Amino acid sequence: MPRAARLIVPDLSVHIVQRGHDGNDCFFEDGDYFAYLNLLREFAPRCACSVHAYCLMTNHVHLFVTPHAATSCALLMKNVGQRYVQQVNARRERSGTLWEGRFYSCLVPTERYALACYRYVDCNPVKPGMASHPDEYRWSSYRVNARAMRGGFITPHPIYLALAEDDSRRAEAYRQLCDAPLSPELRQDLRKATIGGYAAGIRTRSPGRPKKTGTDPN
Repeated sequence: MPRAARLIVPDLSVHIVQRGHDGNDCFFEDGDYFAYLNLLREFAPRCACSVHAYCLMTNHVHLFVTPHAATSCALLMKNVGQRYVQQVNARRERSGTLWEGRFYSCLVPTERYALACYRYVDCNPVKPGMASHPDEYRWSSYRVNARAMRGGFITPHPIYLALAEDDSRRAEAYRQLCDAPLSPELRQDLRKATIGGYAAGIRTRSPGRPKKTGTDPN
């Protein structure tokens, strides 16, 4: 059965998840994280992708990006993923892939979900207990976004720029956002949309007979 085409719209933001093969680790030491980030820094502009947030967990990667061409995400993940595996395999004298097939992705079409995606990515280490606060985790973009650090490869999303009129107040507003837990509804919507490959916040209908119209049960 042919694989479903990936839903990518130029200049519409995307949440990407790339998982380790069979749930296994894909980062083993500090040098691996640095290697992946260096490749992301190199290939994001070459593949016409703006990176707004990232989080490198031990066995998966989260990215919040805006592709500027229909092929941008695929090219970015291919170039970064393949070169990263080559470097790790050479260093660890191993062979084979580190990744679980295709990456997952969903469109992030609204301001509400763009802010939710920022928080979901940058705060990702907190929920599994890898950090008590996102500022403690080295391998995410939280410190860049929460401290308004510039000069790297992170490009602020328009919704981030709209948080305040200057860098200092934007960073403060972002820290306050991240200090509040993401609602279970938003978290679940992002997860389901990413796995399903559709736009976050868009309600999908289950197969079968349409529901009768009338009284809203909620």
